[in-house]
Amino acid sequence: MSVNVLVIPEDFRKDEAVMLPLVRKLMESVGVKARVTVCKDPLLGGVSEALKWERIETVIEKYWGMVQLYLLLVDKDCEDGRVDALTRLEGLAAKKMEGHDWAFIGENAWQEVEVWVLAGMKDLPSDWSWATIRQERDPKEAYYEPYVELREMSGLPDQGRRKLALEAAKNFSRVRKLCKDDIGRLEARIELALGR
Repeated sequence: MSVNVLVIPEDFRKDEAVMLPLVRKLMESVGVKARVTVCKDPLLGGVSEALKWERIETVIEKYWGMVQLYLLLVDKDCEDGRVDALTRLEGLAAKKMEGHDWAFIGENAWQEVEVWVLAGMKDLPSDWSWATIRQERDPKEAYYEPYVELREMSGLPDQGRRKLALEAAKNFSRVRKLCKDDIGRLEARIELALGR
């Protein structure tokens, strides 16, 4: 089975570097040959825009018939209502796609997608607790950026996201194990949507 997957980030300018290698690896892990692309047109420009049905409907219509699986991936940012907003969008997308063999899944990273990268790193500082990283409201500033400085990548255009995400993808079983609440759930939902 070959599937065209469109990843819809809240803002591709930074998130693409993280999401592309990890979603490719995720699709491989569910046994699906996939062509994974990241939505760049339209640029949503933030989570508030990504959670508007009008914006998501525009994306669906733009790629109508070319994509079998739409993945809206946003940061949770400690917002309790984020899951409800994603569930609402999924319901609207399901109505729009009724009669077609396509799926739309909305998922939030706990708390930010950069945590997925950290999960794949085997050389995190020994005084960092994974539970603390997962509970941090702003893990990008508190952990990802200091880690990038330790790895001397802060001068790269994407602050090391592309290189580190490729490294994390090689350790995908570790990412899955440490990020059960988001990556693990997303994996199970993709399997269900694709009838695996």
